[in-house]
Amino acid sequence: MSGIDYSVWDHIEVSDDEDDTHPNIDTPSLFRWRHQARVERMDEFQQKTKDLNKGLTECRRKISEAQKKIQELSLSTTDESKPDLSKAQVEEKKLKKEQRDWERKLEDHSREEKKMPWNVDTLSKEGFSKSVVNLKPEVVEESEEDKEKKHKTFVEQHEKQIKHFGMLRRWDDSQKYLSDNPHLVCEETANYLVIMCIDLEVEEKHALMEQVAHQTIVMQFILELAKSLKVDPRGCFRQFFAKIKTSDQQYQDAFNDELESFKGRVRGRAKIRIEKAMKEYEEEERHKRLGPGGLDPVDVYESLPQEMQKCFDDKNIQMLQDVISKMDPTEAKVHMKRCIDSGLWVPNSKPDDGDEKEEDVTYEDVKEEPEEVKKD
Repeated sequence: MSGIDYSVWDHIEVSDDEDDTHPNIDTPSLFRWRHQARVERMDEFQQKTKDLNKGLTECRRKISEAQKKIQELSLSTTDESKPDLSKAQVEEKKLKKEQRDWERKLEDHSREEKKMPWNVDTLSKEGFSKSVVNLKPEVVEESEEDKEKKHKTFVEQHEKQIKHFGMLRRWDDSQKYLSDNPHLVCEETANYLVIMCIDLEVEEKHALMEQVAHQTIVMQFILELAKSLKVDPRGCFRQFFAKIKTSDQQYQDAFNDELESFKGRVRGRAKIRIEKAMKEYEEEERHKRLGPGGLDPVDVYESLPQEMQKCFDDKNIQMLQDVISKMDPTEAKVHMKRCIDSGLWVPNSKPDDGDEKEEDVTYEDVKEEPEEVKKD
């Protein structure tokens, strides 16, 4: 018995000229019509494949633009940019959902192709016998955690080289250094240079910041050129330097405009970081000066009546006692209780027959010199 599996031929469509037809039917014409109809179905199927691929490519392009816009808005410091940032993030989420729908449609379309029977046209054309549908993106999207880990590892290995590149000034020096160290031509280098610029601006090293900012835009332009050419950045950085050094005025203007815009965003980010650090410092100092009752002496002082504030300003105990004696006892007790809880006033409690002396609203047993209040 033969070991050949003939079941593979079950999925082949019978040829047009193998059908038996009625004697009164024009057989050649019938075969031509059948063949034409089958070719049209195949053309429609292939056109649908092209349309789906075109839709997916366009969707990915929009996602790339949305992500670039989000990155730019994240560096902006104006209040007007916050609604735009939220809108851009929503748009990115919507586009990613649309991308998944395109990919699902392509998968379904590919399965339909595999179910189609072979015929004389598809058997003679290898191109139709295999799928050319790319169901998944060529570049696998990395998670934020993976990106952060990759960035950290890269910086640990090449931080010194990145800093050296950031300090270069001449086009030729930059090109030669990247030729000697092509691994630096990547997103990780650009990201580190951005952070480096903000750090320098915070440290008020403005001239140095502007120099590193120049190199940051050099790297950004190389990466953008690579995206437009769809090549590895390491293979096109020489093209960038060739173009920028040929005095292409339009290209030079675009470079300078982006550089000035970037320096403005860096200054804005540095300002935000400084303000945040100041707030954290002020909060830390406020916690340090909190009294035993958890109140801030500055806040308590500002809430006191002006007569009481003057007593603390002059460190006049007698004046304070006179002011308290003229006040409503309940109100006086509230104010003095807050003064004690904030550490603004420390009563001198002395034992009397083994028991602590009870605090009174007049607090005659006070320290000789109340603690000084620091006013903003």
